[in-house]
Amino acid sequence: MKAYLLNEVGGAENLVLSDIDKPEVKAGEVLVETKAISINPVDYKARAIEGLLSMLMGEERPVILGWDIAGVVAEVGEDVTDFADGDKVFGMVNFPGLGNAYAEQVAAPAVHLTKMPKGVSFEDAAATTLAALTALQVLTGRVKSGDRVLIHAGSGGVGHFAIQIAKQMGAHVITTSSAKNKDFCMALGADEHIDYREQQFEDVLTDIDFVLDGMGGETLTKSVKVLKNGGGAVSLPAPDFPEEVTAEAEARNLNVEFILVQSNGDDMKQLAGMLENGTLKPHVSVTFPFDKLQDAHLQVESGRTIGKAVVTV
Repeated sequence: MKAYLLNEVGGAENLVLSDIDKPEVKAGEVLVETKAISINPVDYKARAIEGLLSMLMGEERPVILGWDIAGVVAEVGEDVTDFADGDKVFGMVNFPGLGNAYAEQVAAPAVHLTKMPKGVSFEDAAATTLAALTALQVLTGRVKSGDRVLIHAGSGGVGHFAIQIAKQMGAHVITTSSAKNKDFCMALGADEHIDYREQQFEDVLTDIDFVLDGMGGETLTKSVKVLKNGGGAVSLPAPDFPEEVTAEAEARNLNVEFILVQSNGDDMKQLAGMLENGTLKPHVSVTFPFDKLQDAHLQVESGRTIGKAVVTV
């Protein structure tokens, strides 16, 4: 089969399409014939940063990047009872860890997958994995009905799912993006929009219950200032917060956290239910064929992707 191997960190050209043996299916796993792969910011960052790659996937090289897949079950390992050959499935595989998603076939733990709802495309299913799981795992237990929630980068992968999920939870959602993406964010269900290029959100917002920050740095520093006393924030980029943020959190009883999304089949089932009943709609703005996966990396790395970028296999 064909797969993209990464021998050493660097540019997108370091992803080399290669012929390798199909993976061995162990007990508790299924072999998925891949139909679509989702590309996330963590993909290109891991490709380019040795420390991040080693933290997520270990020291062995070469490595097959990627975690988000949708496809068809081609083989079922021992002790697997929930899936059968021919089932359409999707999920985020072994994150953090060796997802091996950039391949024509992927051996995946059955507990990381769920069945695709009828009528959902492979592209939409693949898109509703890492980014959607991140939004779900961040918001669950932290947001309740009536909360004022600030979601940064609402037109991005995590952001566009988070707006929809927060609205389902009954929150009043405020989001930031550029002006050209305002209509997109509002159509997702946002109640208010702030054009970050024209307006400083910290100048106009107060009494926010919760912030989802996908930017880090100065954005996080400003975000804690708009929280009400006792409010909460989750920052996705890094676990190390500026000293100003930790001081503010201690002074005003703020719960500021870093969260790394985890593979979880039960959460995938919840997302599948949302896809099935139409309360969650992924936006795939651009697709690439498998032999152009490098271009998909460059697209996501540009920071200008609306919603999700997907590779078809």
